Amino acid sequence: MASAPVPVPEKWRRPVRQRSRLIRRTGPPHSRVQFAHPSEHEFARFLDYYRIRWSYEPVSFPIAWEGARVAEMFTPDFYLPEHDLYIELTTMKQSLVTPKNRKLRLLQELYPDVNVRLLYRKDYHQLLAKAGYGALDVQHLRKEDIGEILISPVELETRVRALARKISRDYRGRSIVVVGVLKGVTFFLADLARQIKAPFVIDYLDLRRYAGAQPRERVRIARDVDYPIEGRHVLLVEDIVNTGLTMDYVLSRLRERSPASIEVVTLLDRPLRRLVRVPVQYVGFQIPNDYVVGYGLDYRELYRNLPFICVLKPRVYELDAAALMNPPAGAST
Repeated sequence: MASAPVPVPEKWRRPVRQRSRLIRRTGPPHSRVQFAHPSEHEFARFLDYYRIRWSYEPVSFPIAWEGARVAEMFTPDFYLPEHDLYIELTTMKQSLVTPKNRKLRLLQELYPDVNVRLLYRKDYHQLLAKAGYGALDVQHLRKEDIGEILISPVELETRVRALARKISRDYRGRSIVVVGVLKGVTFFLADLARQIKAPFVIDYLDLRRYAGAQPRERVRIARDVDYPIEGRHVLLVEDIVNTGLTMDYVLSRLRERSPASIEVVTLLDRPLRRLVRVPVQYVGFQIPNDYVVGYGLDYRELYRNLPFICVLKPRVYELDAAALMNPPAGAST
């Protein structure tokens, strides 16, 4: 077999699209494809868990020719479109690693713009870090505490950019007072503000919630805004809107100061929990009633720094609730 000459005519180096391996159209993505090896199925499940989009063996790259005829092709196992990255899986078995390394070198010589990696099982966590999931190693966070990832870093980035574009269009020619409700809004507000094109100032509200006789008595403003909002356009930024009771209280207090307008943007919305109708102009994502953490949202001040939004398994907070209800003998209550 002749080795590929370099340079090779461009028309000989066209990648060939492969036939789909799809065997069913329902269920999780990793259950729809016929994989050639169990390790590929395992890796697909790994990608699905972290909400990393993938396609299986989408194209083959010609890497050797006999005359004008293709003599050898290389078909990477996976393509990750959000990272423009091809992945070829392998094991530690040297008889397999050596020919794959040879093919990989040829591919990189012939297609220098193609981003491809040879991945061992031990490299999964390095891929996680590259994709932005390295924060799974933070102290006190155990992978088994997470039920599922609802919104990936790429989905967050894409949606926040879209919200900022719409806000910028709606406030074109006007300046804004952007008011963030602490603390869960921190990362969302920072990313959103960087993308807003209209002129604005940033201020913050901090709320205190406690058990009161009436719903409207269960929240108070602990830290008020410093910037005067009378006659100004106010954009109130929240991390999540649930019953609407807190938002209704905050809006009523801010309206007493006669702003020119006031609108609400929230990263997450749970309309099924709504008890009070509140006007939410801009919504990032609607989510189910699960307890979610990450991207600023916390449980007991933990998990805020996760780069995605995920479901916290009920056993995590149910154990804490049970401990509060049934303190050990001798503990103070």
